[in-house]
Amino acid sequence: MASRKRFSRKDRERILETNDHCCHICGGRINDDQAWEIEHRIPWALTRDDSDDNLRPAHKKCHSRKTHKFDRPAINKAERMRAKHLGSWPQPIGNARLASRPFASTRHFGERITRR
Repeated sequence: MASRKRFSRKDRERILETNDHCCHICGGRINDDQAWEIEHRIPWALTRDDSDDNLRPAHKKCHSRKTHKFDRPAINKAERMRAKHLGSWPQPIGNARLASRPFASTRHFGERITRR
């Protein structure tokens, strides 16, 4: 598995300057005293793409919110689809089968219903 790239100070400065010190998620300005991160437009877990075309600066809070709300569900879905394609999901538990639902207890077969 490929390891994630560590961005140098020069890389971070270049990406911030290229995007005019703006958070690409909220559009707000990133000041010198604000915490910010390099964010992948298309999640790294899906593409393994660290090219400058895929990198944008984002406020730390904006990045966290986007990751948990949009990126993580997309990554989880891609992993499930890959596992299904490989035939390894869902894993059966022993020889167990799914239990079928029994008939309702109000049914009585073979009994005669008398009406009054």
